[in-house]
Amino acid sequence: MSSDLNSPNRPYPLQRTRNIGIAAHIDAGKTTLTERILFYTGMIHKIGEVHDGATTTDHMEQERERGITITSAAVTCEWVQKPNDGITKLYEGQKQRVNIIDTPGHVDFTAEVERSLRVLDGAVVVFCGVAGVQPQTETVWRQANKYNVPRIVFVNKMDRTGADFNNVLKDVREKLDATAAAVLIPIGSEENLRGQIDVVNQKAVIYSDDDKIGSTFTIEELDGDLKLEAETAREELLEVVADLDDSLGEKFLMEEEITNEDLKSAIRRLTIANKFIPVSGGSAFKNKGVQFLVDAVVDYLPSPVDIEAAQGQEADDENAVVLAPADDNEKFCSLAFKLWADKFVGKLVFFRVYSGTISKGDMVYNPRTRKQERVSRLIQMQADKHIEIETCYAGDIAAFVGIKNVTTGDTLCTKKFDILLEPPTFPEPVIAMAVEPRTKADQDKMAVGLARLQEEDPTFVVKTDQDTGQCIIAGMGELHLEVIVDRLKREFKVEANTGKPQIAYRETIQNEAKGHGVLKKQSGGSGQYAKVDLFVSPNEQGKGLTIENKVVGGAIPKEFINAVYKGIEGSTTNGVVGGYPVVDIHVDIVDGDAHDVDSNENAFHMATIFAMRDALEQGSSLLLEPVMDVEITTPDEYQGDILGDLNRRRGQIGGMEAKGATCTLKAQVPLAEMFGYMTALRTVSSGRASFTMEPASFEPVPQAIVNKMFGEPVH
Repeated sequence: MSSDLNSPNRPYPLQRTRNIGIAAHIDAGKTTLTERILFYTGMIHKIGEVHDGATTTDHMEQERERGITITSAAVTCEWVQKPNDGITKLYEGQKQRVNIIDTPGHVDFTAEVERSLRVLDGAVVVFCGVAGVQPQTETVWRQANKYNVPRIVFVNKMDRTGADFNNVLKDVREKLDATAAAVLIPIGSEENLRGQIDVVNQKAVIYSDDDKIGSTFTIEELDGDLKLEAETAREELLEVVADLDDSLGEKFLMEEEITNEDLKSAIRRLTIANKFIPVSGGSAFKNKGVQFLVDAVVDYLPSPVDIEAAQGQEADDENAVVLAPADDNEKFCSLAFKLWADKFVGKLVFFRVYSGTISKGDMVYNPRTRKQERVSRLIQMQADKHIEIETCYAGDIAAFVGIKNVTTGDTLCTKKFDILLEPPTFPEPVIAMAVEPRTKADQDKMAVGLARLQEEDPTFVVKTDQDTGQCIIAGMGELHLEVIVDRLKREFKVEANTGKPQIAYRETIQNEAKGHGVLKKQSGGSGQYAKVDLFVSPNEQGKGLTIENKVVGGAIPKEFINAVYKGIEGSTTNGVVGGYPVVDIHVDIVDGDAHDVDSNENAFHMATIFAMRDALEQGSSLLLEPVMDVEITTPDEYQGDILGDLNRRRGQIGGMEAKGATCTLKAQVPLAEMFGYMTALRTVSSGRASFTMEPASFEPVPQAIVNKMFGEPVH
């Protein structure tokens, strides 16, 4: 690769830059692994632990208290592959820039993983040596497949009781349908974990037991069972790689000598092409295996120039494909993948540069808004610490300070390069609850806080319920909303009460009915008199309210007809079952009576309301509830339990479709039965099933439930 791609001022050439994410299921050890990498690369001088709330990337108060990652954090470090006896390394002695994003494992914060994978060139997927492939790992794997992200696997926690490297490798092949083979096999497990077999180089890496931070290790020759295990693993690795890589396959068939460098280069080509997954094992917590994992990241994961140029389209022409190659000399193009409100510097816009460079003082253009702004400050992130930089180069990840009118997924580029990159996609929120400020003083602060949090998090939605006037917040799960309310309190000083949102029920009638309404006040002074007869019938679903005037012979004078219409419309805002809006009825105005002196608009308005109430009671009013279309994706073994649970929730099963080992269930379920469903579904399926739902229609509520809600039915 020519070095012309690189600006003469950039500290690291593009070819020696790695943008990687660390992703996995909850508690697989992502944050611990990131902490070790930062320590061994010299970025930090003391290792922090998750259980002490002292890690670099988990810097939010809630993260430290709960011991989980909530928001992805970006850090930058340097790594040099040091020479070791008998070990071939592809980039030995060259200083590499490694940008790392530590992502959350909890499914509630899946947006953080989604947007991180969209802008990364490679990923390290971490597995627990005991649990193997877990549900959220499957989700992360699917996300990485969606964005075509090359990855390597690190089997962590090999020091734990019950850890089994070969079982996890088998899981990766079978459950994730991945072509994978071991490149670094742990020596020993549980309390006997002491090092790694380097499969390519056929050496043993033994970590010193008297060195708690794992910085010292020796390279030794293999013998006995270890030698046999290493030879078998290398043969297996060679066969898999030769089968997929033409260049190495030819040498293999011709029985020519295959050097360690040949094998490593082939593994690199296949990993970048997403045809092969190198697997390594160790223990981040016990400081065993991390340095050689970083060597593997440099050896096998791509630099920005190794992957296809970023593809976009012209802002004015959806069909014109535009490329943004990784090259400092090209026009500037970047993707804003995350917004964050920092308490020290204000609004940060995280972006990944795909081509060109951007410096302080330059203008940056947003094709979506057609506006440009001057860049006042550029920051390189080290978790929650900020380092001011002058220029950001192709392949870099950095943050703008104070740029306005940007949303997650916006392209930011130079005005001469009108390109729209594909934004990351996010799932729809699945759970909602009502939130209200405790005091008047909290009201404005809450509006500001919710708007800011919605801007940061594309899976967090704020809306006002048209029917109840409540402020409803929606997100990916109960933990997600719990953290949002907690952030409102801590960051925006808002005390809020939360509760379930009220369901927007509706009412209609089952039968045709006549309604009769009279207002008669004629005792002394000016009186009030009006009589209205109506005929009300059910309308087809979705038709709403329709009215027809069938009065003949001026029984209701023309000047009062408008008041009758208003009376009918007003009556439909409160039904007779539970006071909910009345929908899908047709009203004929059939007859009435007026008095020359005592009739007026108000009298006819009131008489109409009485007539409507009479008709709704005579017509057997029904309560309607919103019913949702629900689609559930689950491994086969949980299908029966999920169907049973849906039946208990008054669900109507619409269909089932098998895809490999997974099954998609379609059902219609009343919204009232869907609260807390995500938690219930995770419990039933060990967290391996997921679901989506959207409004379908309004259907009658069973009488037994109406009786429970309001007492005996209206006759």
